Amino acid sequence: MNYTVHPSAIIDDGASIGDGCRIWHFVHVCAGAVIGAEVSLGQNVFVGNKVCIGNQCKIQNNVSVYDNVVLEDGVFCGPSMVFTNVYNPRSLIERKSEYRDTLVKRGATLGANCTIVCGVTIGAFAFVGAGAVVNKDVPAYALMVGVPAKQIGWMSEFGEQLELPLRGEGSQRCPYSGASYVLVDNKLEKVEAK
Repeated sequence: MNYTVHPSAIIDDGASIGDGCRIWHFVHVCAGAVIGAEVSLGQNVFVGNKVCIGNQCKIQNNVSVYDNVVLEDGVFCGPSMVFTNVYNPRSLIERKSEYRDTLVKRGATLGANCTIVCGVTIGAFAFVGAGAVVNKDVPAYALMVGVPAKQIGWMSEFGEQLELPLRGEGSQRCPYSGASYVLVDNKLEKVEAK
């Protein structure tokens, strides 16, 4: 076992956990979960059977990652944020066959207390603000806030807002990392230095 587990945590037999993970108080990881290397699971985190978590993700306190959620490498899940997996749940109606897939791409940030309604894709390095409710796909690098979430800007991979229009064309360097970003056809891309 090449990871750290608090004695109060429950790791079901069969769970796959990568090297260097830190699993804190009262965490429950189900048997079918696949967790990459150097992942931090904060206090009271639940990870379902049909969940895949990439390397270097940080899942803060009180987050439940339910079945059919995939987090790519470097995803940040803020405290008490919420994933769902059934779009129209009822206690009296069995809907486990209706789970919708949710994909959170590399480097995205999901702010504290936000809700991700199932069936969406959050683009790479997108930033969902605290308390937002996401009910549709989010473009890469988009800054999303509100209920329902609306795009109000663009974010660098460093996590700083870029001064670019929402639509159209433009370019800017991240003031902290120096990386260049180009907006073309309403999509933002990082431009690799040559």
